[in-house]
Amino acid sequence: MALYCSFGDLQSELTSYYHKTGSRLQFHEAVERLYKKGKLSASRPDRNYSVGLGHAEISAFQEFIDHIWFPVNVDDSMNERVSEQDMIPQLNDVFVIRHPRHTRPYMHRHDYVEIDYLVEGSCTLYFEEEVLTLTEGELCLISPTSYHDIEIKDESTVCTLMLRRSTFQSSFFSLLDRDDVLSTFFRNTLTDMLTPNYMIFRAGDTHFTRIMLQSALQECHYPDQYSNNCCIGLVNLLFANLLRSSDEAPKVYHNQVGSDFSRLLHYIRKNYRTITLTALAAEFHYSKPHLCTIIKKNTGISFSELIRQVRIKEACEYLLRTDLPISDIAYIVGYNSADNFSRVFRKTHGTSPNEYRRQNSVAVSHFMPLEDY
Repeated sequence: MALYCSFGDLQSELTSYYHKTGSRLQFHEAVERLYKKGKLSASRPDRNYSVGLGHAEISAFQEFIDHIWFPVNVDDSMNERVSEQDMIPQLNDVFVIRHPRHTRPYMHRHDYVEIDYLVEGSCTLYFEEEVLTLTEGELCLISPTSYHDIEIKDESTVCTLMLRRSTFQSSFFSLLDRDDVLSTFFRNTLTDMLTPNYMIFRAGDTHFTRIMLQSALQECHYPDQYSNNCCIGLVNLLFANLLRSSDEAPKVYHNQVGSDFSRLLHYIRKNYRTITLTALAAEFHYSKPHLCTIIKKNTGISFSELIRQVRIKEACEYLLRTDLPISDIAYIVGYNSADNFSRVFRKTHGTSPNEYRRQNSVAVSHFMPLEDY
């Protein structure tokens, strides 16, 4: 049964139980206690999510978070394997939360990228066989399938970002298309799902990092058609500034440097509408089998799957942000017919382009400059 819970009520229940008993609850146990106390809502309460709170002081932003409501299932129990579908809303590629304090650690794995930032205080990271202490200003990237959990100390604050792995190539192309430690980490993360890994940075500019995370958290809960793109932009700004301002080399659990194919990926990104495997192989002087091996090693998917993901991701943007006919969108993103495009789209999303548009789009504003002149 899906109900709604506020971050404030959840944290109050966890904190109260901890102070009374000295023990910690797991997430689903706290939700069940709130349900029995009648503190869950059958619908999401209305809330005016004004933009601009990213620059607020921590205390003011904590209050903002406390009044955010999110869906919960009372009958859920903890699962060692957590899916992005369970944690990230359907139309989001990025989702940001304040990690609850006073939870009992429960080692788990998930299929998305997790990023934890210590806004204030400290926490314990349990990772495979390691136990580490993270302190204020540190940011930890955790690769999918890594066995881990974190335990937050006292009144410390941790912001947790979740990035979809399934749409990473299309939504975060720029994070793969560079020659730096972050791009290498993400490329390896997407290609090697069997090797656990983390990367820990110390932010050189903690104020900027906090502002980016607060803004991203707010955007995740802002109900308009721009929020997802704003979140993607904020994440890119966050990482660019992290690389620029960090004075220390990051700590890496598994230091594997993959083949650098940033030039190749950049070329695909610019030419995905018309690119073919033959043309790409000729451009970079590879045989087609060797090129397929490089792409598979660095992305975890085939050339055709990579192109399909990028095209369909672009098509979704056109479906949601414009009223262009399906045939025009199919042509724009590189398909030779609307029927072919619709077949691929249905296979990807389980629905037709028109149905996807009806279910998810926001009314398009027709801007007519100087209409009255």
